[in-house]
Amino acid sequence: MSYAVTLPDHGTLDSWRRASRIAISHQIAPEAIDWTGQGGLFAAADLPQEIGPHRAHVPASFLDLAKSAIWHKSPDRAALLYQALWRLDQRDGDPLSAADPLGRRLQMLAKNVRRDIHKMHAFVRFREMPSDTARRCFAAWFEPEHHTLEPGTPFFAKRFGDMDWMIATPELTAHFENGKLRFGPAGARPDLPDDASESLWATYFTNIFNPARIKLDAMRSEMPKKYWKNLPETALIPAMLKDAEARVQRMREAGSTPARPGAAAISTRYRAAMPQAPELPGSLDAAREAALHCRRCGLCEKATQTVWGMGAPDAAVMIVGEQPGDQEDLEGRPFVGPAGQVLHQAMGAAGVDPGQAWLTNAVKHFKFAPRGKKRIHQSPDRSEIEHCRWWLGLELGFVQPKLTVALGASAAYALTGNAGLMQDRQGKVEQGLHGGPVLVTWHPSYILRLADPAAACADLLAALSKAQASAN
Repeated sequence: MSYAVTLPDHGTLDSWRRASRIAISHQIAPEAIDWTGQGGLFAAADLPQEIGPHRAHVPASFLDLAKSAIWHKSPDRAALLYQALWRLDQRDGDPLSAADPLGRRLQMLAKNVRRDIHKMHAFVRFREMPSDTARRCFAAWFEPEHHTLEPGTPFFAKRFGDMDWMIATPELTAHFENGKLRFGPAGARPDLPDDASESLWATYFTNIFNPARIKLDAMRSEMPKKYWKNLPETALIPAMLKDAEARVQRMREAGSTPARPGAAAISTRYRAAMPQAPELPGSLDAAREAALHCRRCGLCEKATQTVWGMGAPDAAVMIVGEQPGDQEDLEGRPFVGPAGQVLHQAMGAAGVDPGQAWLTNAVKHFKFAPRGKKRIHQSPDRSEIEHCRWWLGLELGFVQPKLTVALGASAAYALTGNAGLMQDRQGKVEQGLHGGPVLVTWHPSYILRLADPAAACADLLAALSKAQASAN
């Protein structure tokens, strides 16, 4: 007797396991089952409904293999898995070994599926959609090579559990609403609106591009061209590749950036000869002049100069970072390096005019460790933040912002005295030591270090949009 089994588009793994358990319990041979559901040239019966008397025992490694291989698009993947199950039960060799043709084929199927799930996690790009509820709503379109939507979506459910989203594919659609994941039939590709955060992501992508390490074959292997049409950053690739050789030459010519003449460490004796800063400067300009001679901690000994805040002296929004970076230290202005570019892109997307805000840092001198000709950023410790808090307090007193945005843990600690974890505080408003509200969010430099910065970019954009709304 022959049997026909039809596996559904959704719940495929569970359906295959249930059918295989019944078939092996009745000792139905692999050649007697048509897993395509067609039944061949002759009439085929459905499998029995009840479990038979035989009990099969298989290793956990077989179940792990089945959980991946079953999602492959190969029409014979269910039949191959049942053949392996049959041989394991019959003790017929080792059908899971790469030395066995069947095992080698199944391992290849599983590898392709895992790789496709990895591509899905890397290349799905959400766009924000209109929502009539308190939860934000996002949608994405993706075209996987295999049936990987179902096994790939738990990753998104865990990562984006506080929002509603949909991932549509040509075969199936995943819906995550109010914390519950469900699957529905495929539909037309959704009409996705433009996303303001994409310009922020494009800035990040451009900043991490290293023209000296271009390997086109490796690039296409990790980011196949079939996914390019759905990725906003890929529009930048042709221009970056075209300019790569010139950029490498400019990097060679520039070499390491030397410190300004006369920017060597100033001795303690020379510092002692300088006039003391007044205790209470009478204006924001006077506070800046006093800060240029600051020696409240040891950071002034190696830094090129004090980096004071910039912007509107009566700004409604003050944005506070951690400390100046290498470029800020050399230019004497805050947020001019790579992290500053990300911040300015986000401010533009959120409608925050840099000229109408006050941009500054919790610590006014660049802390670094020399590594050859480079200066490697080091985070300031609590003592250094506390010593520099006096200057930050002057800025807050003179500017008197309606809302202060703390970028990262150091700024949040300087403004609130709270050293709690950022992931517990992101997006929340806390009471500042100065008595005003402080909105805590990620620092742009943290976003630049992330492999997948989309969520953090969205958080930063949301925080700046909230700050802009408070200023109006």
